[in-house]
Amino acid sequence: MRRYHVTTFGCQMNAHDSERIKGMLESLGLGETAAPEAADVLVFNTCTIREKPDTRLAAYLGNAAAWKRERPDLVVAVGGCYAEAQQERIFELYPFVDVAFGPGSIPHLGDWIAAGGYAVPQGRFGAHEHFAADLPMHRERNFQAWVQVSMGCNSACAYCIVPAVRGREQSRRPGEIVAEVTRLAREGVREVTLLGQNVNSYRDPLSGLDSAGLLREVSAVDGLPWLRFLTSHPKDFPEGLGEVMSGRPNICRQLHLPLQSGSDAVLKRMKRGTTRERYLEIVSSLRRRMPEIALSTDVIVGFPGETERDFEDTLDLLRTVRFAGIFSFRYSPRPLTMAAGLADDVPLPEKQRRLAAVQEIQKTIQIEANARRVGQVEEVLCLGRGKKTPQLFWGRNEGNLVVNFSSTVDRAGKFVTVKITGSGPYSLRGEEISP
Repeated sequence: MRRYHVTTFGCQMNAHDSERIKGMLESLGLGETAAPEAADVLVFNTCTIREKPDTRLAAYLGNAAAWKRERPDLVVAVGGCYAEAQQERIFELYPFVDVAFGPGSIPHLGDWIAAGGYAVPQGRFGAHEHFAADLPMHRERNFQAWVQVSMGCNSACAYCIVPAVRGREQSRRPGEIVAEVTRLAREGVREVTLLGQNVNSYRDPLSGLDSAGLLREVSAVDGLPWLRFLTSHPKDFPEGLGEVMSGRPNICRQLHLPLQSGSDAVLKRMKRGTTRERYLEIVSSLRRRMPEIALSTDVIVGFPGETERDFEDTLDLLRTVRFAGIFSFRYSPRPLTMAAGLADDVPLPEKQRRLAAVQEIQKTIQIEANARRVGQVEEVLCLGRGKKTPQLFWGRNEGNLVVNFSSTVDRAGKFVTVKITGSGPYSLRGEEISP
């Protein structure tokens, strides 16, 4: 049997795309291997949001080139956002690559691989004709599933390349989404995450159903214990979403709501379409309805023109909101973005200092918040054995926080009642309470 290996960089949408890529390859009769050097087909599903994934990809492709010199029949495919951004230049940069495809061209990959691998004809990029959800499925865990509700993005954030590489936003029909979730629930899936580049701007073109209405319909599916959704955008956050979340017990009290900056001046240059005040209004409204909700966010430091006062506004907002977790980055110019034309005027050492300050403040917040959970009893979806300590298990609670716990039985895929006995900045420790 020919074997494949898929390496995934980037966001949850890429992870979902990779599951569909794997399903497609398996429908061709290929089997998966965990060892990339043993594969007959190597697929790299790429990201180009930040510099780091681009650098990592170059290293991975260096290994692929060496393997291909030894085995010329090895098929090397580069897909995802980086491929869409570079298009035919991929073959100039990496002449050993056989296939290149963007996110919108995934449905064609099976034909190209089945043909033995060849350079993609010009014009295959940017097709965006089909939702990845229409493709064969390969789930990494049989009790968790992504469900795509939209693709593309109509926002114009100055630092973001997503609209250029994933196209204009298209919303999937609600009946298709509910039918997929219903099937997954019947198959025993315990947790479903609705996915979109901006789930808040979801709108069915025929009925006008918005994201709050969609969440209401999906949460009504029988036999679905946990429902999550991401990623949200504060400029499109619908008024009714908090009401739906608080009224449905199977919608997890957890929300990822990217902030990016606490400064109105920076938000305006970023073209985020929202303000600091609006962000705090959303947070206040959600916490009035759900005091226990776990909020997480994204923060970029060192965006062009960010002053020390702007940066202090971001730190102040972190202290005010007290997020359960954040993803923080220093700004780097990306091609095909509006910000690429701005002067990158914050020196690298200053970006690094600001990033360290953000992370230190957030670490302190998380240490304090997690310590208050010691002694509590939490429901945890077990995701498997620990990698470093196999005698321990790990999972996530409703707030999406990692919980490591001891158990005498393998509980992977099950909900476990855990008493929290210890904490750190990024996870909790506990012991299973006998059912």
